[in-house]
Amino acid sequence: MASNPRVPFRLASDRRPLAPPPGGRLIVHLVVNIENWRFDHPMPRKLLPAPHGAEAVPDVPNFSWAEYGMRCGMPRLLETLGRRGLQVTCAFNAGVIESYPDLALAVREAGWEFMGHGLHQRALTAEASEADAIAEALSRIADFTGRPVQGWLGPGLRQTVDTLDLLAGHGLRYCCDWVLDDLPVWMKTRHGPMIGLPYSLEINDSVIYAVEKHRSAEMHDRLVSTLETFASELAQGPRIVTLGLHPHLIAVPHRFIWFERMLDLLCARPDTLFMTGSQIADWFEAASDPAERAAAS
Repeated sequence: MASNPRVPFRLASDRRPLAPPPGGRLIVHLVVNIENWRFDHPMPRKLLPAPHGAEAVPDVPNFSWAEYGMRCGMPRLLETLGRRGLQVTCAFNAGVIESYPDLALAVREAGWEFMGHGLHQRALTAEASEADAIAEALSRIADFTGRPVQGWLGPGLRQTVDTLDLLAGHGLRYCCDWVLDDLPVWMKTRHGPMIGLPYSLEINDSVIYAVEKHRSAEMHDRLVSTLETFASELAQGPRIVTLGLHPHLIAVPHRFIWFERMLDLLCARPDTLFMTGSQIADWFEAASDPAERAAAS
């Protein structure tokens, strides 16, 4: 078996150069994860461990950690991204529609693109029926937005051996779970090629702040260093910078100022182009080598 049955291995230096989209070579994908952490379930992640290891439900401190992001973090994100007129994709738990209806409406009115992110913040590998969970999540989002869902980011980026086939069977065009390239790739599914969009575990507030527990400026500093590395590579072709964002992490006061500095840094560049997931997919479909797409069929 090949080392990766979904994406044939290829050195980045051996890829055919892609013509950049009109307007810029540095493509920025802002992905805001909007999640439903259920009060009557164990929390997906914990900031504060239980005293004496005695875990309990409800887990008030860790639930509150997440809900602060929905109450206070999301208004900050909606305001700062809206004021700058930036394109945004939200990785959206469909359960948010029922649990946080006012927030769901605000996101829809802001014009953000909705990307599937499960029903609740629970990995597909923990669902009784992965197929049913995917189908229900996509149906709820489509009914709410009035348009079909085009992309997917799995809760925790977890997949089974069947996930991509199930997603493709619902007509999804792209998936962000495979964090293995600076540019999109064609992925093999039983229903034909799907686009693997770059995501990030390196410029991702969940990894940086919830897992690695860095200082507030760390995400900003990593972006600066990334742009320095890309400086010479952009002459060879476009690059994608994806910012993985969670309102309870990036939008707390002591980090939010650093996030706004990140946005200002990117907006000040003449080569920056903010795009949603489907816009990146459109560009890649038009710019990619037809032979590479055919090889994924």
